[in-house]
Amino acid sequence: MTMTTGRRKEAVAKVKLIPGTGQILVNGRALQDYFPRQHLQTFVQEPLKATQTSSKFDCVAQVAGGGLAGQAGAVRQGLSRALVVADQTLKSVLRKGGFLTRDPRVRERKKYGQKGARKRFQWTKR
Repeated sequence: MTMTTGRRKEAVAKVKLIPGTGQILVNGRALQDYFPRQHLQTFVQEPLKATQTSSKFDCVAQVAGGGLAGQAGAVRQGLSRALVVADQTLKSVLRKGGFLTRDPRVRERKKYGQKGARKRFQWTKR
């Protein structure tokens, strides 16, 4: 059993990888229940498919913060890191696929004197 952490935007996922049949639980719920959108489900499962280990391990993830897309990315990174800890030979495959790299894109802060991060207040000439 291995325990790793994955992060994306504001989401943080703690992922436990246990030898099993390929079941994925997120916050105590099945993957299909927690992530209703199909593309998020496939996004989370990509590291397992790339390494052909989808039927070898069970994954239990605890996710907090952010939205669904950020949480899916966090689970994906945590799962990838757990696979590397479980089997070091998978590291090159996961590194090539970009599964181990933390996505640095985060929300830009709101600036003073503006409506948002980039949007300005409307300017009137007269």
